[in-house]
Amino acid sequence: MSVLDLPFSLKASLRSCRYFLCALFLCFPFLNLVFASFNFGFVQQCCPWSRCCGMGDFRPRTVWLGHPEKREQRYPRNVINNQKYNFFTFLPGVLFNQFKYFFNLYFLLLACSQFVNELRLGALYTYWVPLGFVLIITIVREAVEEIRCYCRDKEVNSQIYSKLSTRGKDLFSVINQRVPADMIFLRTSERNGSCFLRTDQLDGETDWKLRLPVACTQRLPTAADLLQIRSYVYAEEPNIDIHNFIGTFTREDGDPPVNESLSIENTLWASTVIASGTVVGVVIYTGKELRSVMNTSNPRHKVGLFDLEVNCLTKILFGALVVVSLVMVALQHFAGRWYLQIFRFLLLFSNIVPISLRVNLDMGKMVFSWMIRRDSKIPGTVVRASTIPEQLGRISYLLTDKTGTLTQNEMVFRRLHLGTVAYGMDSMDEVQSHVFSAYTQPSHDVPASRAPAATKVRKTISSRVHEAVKAIALVHCVTPVYEANGVTDQAEAEQHYEDTCRVYQAASPDEVSLVQWTESVGLTLVGRDHNSMQLRTPSGQILNFTILQIFPFTYESKRMGIIVRDESTGEISFYMKGADVVMAGIVQYNDWLEEECGNMAREGLRVLVVSKKSLTEEQYQDFEARYIQAKLSVHDRSLKVATVIESLEMEMELLCLTGVEDQLQADVRPTLEILRNAGIKVWMLTGDKLETATCTAKNAHLVTRNQDIHIFRSVTTRGEAHLELNAFRRKHDCALVISGDSLEVCLKFYEYEFMELACQCPAVVCCRCAPTQKAQIVRLLQERTGKLTCAVGDGGNDVSMIQEADCGVGVEGKEGKQASLAADFSVTQFKHLGRLLMVHGRNSYKRSAGLSQFVIHRSLCISTMQAVFSSVFYFASVPLYQGFLIIGYSTIYTMFPVFSLVLDKDVKSEVAMLYPELYKDLLKGRPLSFKTFLIWVLISIYQGSIIMYGALLLFESEFVHIVAISFTSLILTELLMVALTIQTWHWLMIVAELLSLACYIASLVFLHEFIDVYFIATLSFLWKVTVITLVSCLPLYILKYLRRRFSPPNYSKLTS
Repeated sequence: MSVLDLPFSLKASLRSCRYFLCALFLCFPFLNLVFASFNFGFVQQCCPWSRCCGMGDFRPRTVWLGHPEKREQRYPRNVINNQKYNFFTFLPGVLFNQFKYFFNLYFLLLACSQFVNELRLGALYTYWVPLGFVLIITIVREAVEEIRCYCRDKEVNSQIYSKLSTRGKDLFSVINQRVPADMIFLRTSERNGSCFLRTDQLDGETDWKLRLPVACTQRLPTAADLLQIRSYVYAEEPNIDIHNFIGTFTREDGDPPVNESLSIENTLWASTVIASGTVVGVVIYTGKELRSVMNTSNPRHKVGLFDLEVNCLTKILFGALVVVSLVMVALQHFAGRWYLQIFRFLLLFSNIVPISLRVNLDMGKMVFSWMIRRDSKIPGTVVRASTIPEQLGRISYLLTDKTGTLTQNEMVFRRLHLGTVAYGMDSMDEVQSHVFSAYTQPSHDVPASRAPAATKVRKTISSRVHEAVKAIALVHCVTPVYEANGVTDQAEAEQHYEDTCRVYQAASPDEVSLVQWTESVGLTLVGRDHNSMQLRTPSGQILNFTILQIFPFTYESKRMGIIVRDESTGEISFYMKGADVVMAGIVQYNDWLEEECGNMAREGLRVLVVSKKSLTEEQYQDFEARYIQAKLSVHDRSLKVATVIESLEMEMELLCLTGVEDQLQADVRPTLEILRNAGIKVWMLTGDKLETATCTAKNAHLVTRNQDIHIFRSVTTRGEAHLELNAFRRKHDCALVISGDSLEVCLKFYEYEFMELACQCPAVVCCRCAPTQKAQIVRLLQERTGKLTCAVGDGGNDVSMIQEADCGVGVEGKEGKQASLAADFSVTQFKHLGRLLMVHGRNSYKRSAGLSQFVIHRSLCISTMQAVFSSVFYFASVPLYQGFLIIGYSTIYTMFPVFSLVLDKDVKSEVAMLYPELYKDLLKGRPLSFKTFLIWVLISIYQGSIIMYGALLLFESEFVHIVAISFTSLILTELLMVALTIQTWHWLMIVAELLSLACYIASLVFLHEFIDVYFIATLSFLWKVTVITLVSCLPLYILKYLRRRFSPPNYSKLTS
């Protein structure tokens, strides 16, 4: 269709235009990238072809295997892209991000005005060279960061996977790798017909999750047979829910056709890791449709609060520039072509808004980033966003992940409590001896009535310990896996239960730590499949147990159980373990459970209650019949199954309590204390359970000992949320613990009230948080408080939070590098965060504030001199300094001393770490405020006026003498002011001062066009310059001395 064929109706024209754009996207795919970067929303709803463009609505899909004629639709490219720009949008994007700020746009217009003859005041290079220098530095910096980001993405996207060629959709074989796309699990090489999955990059937990293949494809003799069957997978539309999935698998070439339901147990989400064996899966979602991608927000271009404040100050300076120009024209009574005079004065006083400010600040940021990377006390720290280091100096809220960030995610067994006796780490040898005697002494089965009294007591304790250890060794979902170690073959190791080749796999590190502990005391789990379990005693005997039923742990039930039959005795036992809050009502009455659970929880231990119930054959058969009947029910299945299980969960024998500790990262407690003393409120956002999160908060001293904890009750309705908020409102100075579901309800109905109460808490713990919820909390904190936030995490589920925060810090740990690659700053340990904020953040902010205000002072000085000069000479729009003088003033004559302020510091790094209260002063933004800005403006006006009036009073006969006296005094004044501003001298500062002075003296030989070389060699010139310089600087030195003497700042008290 041609342009002439377009209809005249506006509505029809828009519709035709949309179809035309879609046709363009189909013909030229790269245009889609260009337009997508500018976020033209109307393209997304243009026509049915938009799905081809990759922008359609998400819909359910059918993935065909063995049907080459039925490829229903194309999918987005399956690549990771953390870049802000692409090849086509880099230059326009960088220029737009620069000129969208008033500061740079002003100088662009200023430079362009010099092409108009009536407005030209000097050579073009005096305006275009500084602007070009600024843009080149910015473009080079952004290009370097984009290239680094591209290389990191390319490394991840270049991972090689084994692909099975099919006549239909793609089948991939994954061996101990990250899953490349969202897939349906079809087949595994594991003998037990299942595999374990690490979901660290998805939900932040390194606990292994059990996954099951599709039954009919697992039964195929070989993986190659997958290429011969005709089948299809029906999958729901892509969504962000990582815990649920609905789909079906249908095999058409069977007789009759096989139809199986698919759930979350049959899925392999992208970014998870296959922990055991080889798996084969069919791809259902790619690219932007991946669960992990949909739970990750798009990276945004972060602009620091400091940059916004500087931009605001430049607007004030521009307002002053306009006012001064209007006053000058008004004093001429708007004579002649006064509007041209206004523009000439705007150009003449353009130094009021210093173009060198942006250059100095950008170069300062690069120096600060270099200092962070080179700090030997925080090795491995990487700065990925060099534009916001000063943000680290003004953080008010720190939001941190738990697993892998505060903790190592390594569980260690700490305590076994039997009610009358407790065993800690220093007494585990006693437990080991009890277990050893239970299986080695032939008299351990002797009835108690036939033993002496003393032996009876001893054997009673021994039997209790043995029964507790055996229960812990049986009630779990741990699977031992044997791997070849280079010496022993895998099959041989599995046959002989080689200890050196055994690795435990489980869905929870708690269970692994318990099984490892039972191994350490003599009862070892050596084998397990779906139906049986094998334990090895200290004497080497193998105990065989048949697994009759397993009741897995759920967040709702807070317990798990197992029914086993001892093959040697035929005894049927029902073992159960769970949280004390639910087990207290299940076990028999006792008077010590609640007290001891509280004592262990206060020590930061994760407590589990272990119980047992012996069943007769008749009791079990009756239970099994009712259980199977309940599982076959179609309506209210879960309720009926729970009712049947609860019939067994009565009057169970309490065996023991176990205490497991999730080890903290090194120096987490002192780091959190430093942050708290610095005025930073710490919120912990985790996907883990409420009890686990609460224990970690106590153990890490996120919640201090004298603080109460308010656990927000689970709410589902507006009324419940209202009542719970009122109950919380009555609490004072207490930490808040809330689950993700309750948080969502509160934010839906009472967002303002909840955030107001939460912000008053000394600490907040949010558990069961989805990745998008974490980002939402960060966003709400920014909107409601206006304070700066810092997000810290180590998993892929933390990426959204990290990118949403004003400062994102990634911790390189066991959960991969996805968080650290997407973060602004990357550290290797959480403890490095203290030095990153207290030392580097504080220094970066204070140095940037001092540097920016001094650059403004430098420009205001020369602008004041120009204003005095013009007013004395009848308000003429004639420049005081021309050509190289005006450029040299901001570059070689004063650039090095002024820029050396990036090395200045008020206190040593050790003092900043020792007294984190110094950081609290920065939260109010005092180093760069309207007050300090006004002080520097007044200093600039004073010094500029003194220098210019002094030169006018003391010059003799020629105008060049005024230029020589005033310019030399100006240079010396700036050098002395740098020395006055410096608080701690660095040898490079002295070099910069001497180098700049030498450059000026040496250049006088070549400046005969502007300065009388013979005059500057006279004694008259020297004393006049000396007097003017002393009058302009000496009063400020005196004021500084008096202030430090009678009203010293806080940091000076620490350094004196």
